Order: sequence, then structure tokens, then C-alpha cells
Amino acid sequence: MKQFITHITLVVNDYDEAIQFYVEKLNFDLVEDTPINENKRWVLVRPRGAFECSLLLAKAVGDEQKSRIGQQTGGRVFLFLRTDDFWRDYRAMQDKNIIFVREPRAEPYGTVAVFKDPFGNLWDLLG
Repeated sequence: MKQFITHITLVVNDYDEAIQFYVEKLNFDLVEDTPINENKRWVLVRPRGAFECSLLLAKAVGDEQKSRIGQQTGGRVFLFLRTDDFWRDYRAMQDKNIIFVREPRAEPYGTVAVFKDPFGNLWDLLG
């Protein structure tokens, strides 16, 4: 049997702002952007070269969902982006004004730095 996670929902406040960040700043691919109705879209992005798992960008509806934007893990690092060249991607992200909240450091599992997306979610950049 083979199983894998295909999508992870990321609650955002605006589809286009999220697409702009993930596609233009992180260089993710926009896999799909399909209107569902007047206010809802099916938006998938994923890192270039990745195929099994995508982020489903879901626009928050109502106060409860809006309160979760950037707080899906209660302030812990939420997502982990592995790269084949840490310093190349770290410098490119700095050049695009991505906010790093923890500078690079060596760990037993590799080099890591923590950055924040525009919605407040914390990410590990891992090399």
C-alpha cells in the first residue's frame, strides 16, 4: 500500500496576496486556481520539483477562521521547506525581503533558519 499527504490547507486572508507571495517570492508553482463560486477558489501551490504535496490556499470565512490565520500551530513552526542549496535560497529569500525571525544555525539534521510568511506562519528553511 502507498499513501501520501496530497494537500495541506493554509488559511489566508486573500487568495491573490497568497499566490503572489508563494509564487513570486518563494518560487512555488501555481498548480491550480479554479473558481468554485463567487467567493471561493481552489488554489494549489507547491515548491518547484515537488509533486506529492501541495498547499491548498483557503480564504478564511468568518471570525473563527480569520482568527486562525498565521496561528494554525499556536506559534510553533508550521511548515518545513527543504532545499538542495540552503545558502542560495536563503540569500534569494533575503533579496525578496522575506522576514527571517531566526538566523541560520547548524543542527544535527542540517542548516536551518526560520522565516515568516505574510500571514504570520512560521517556516523552517532546511538545507
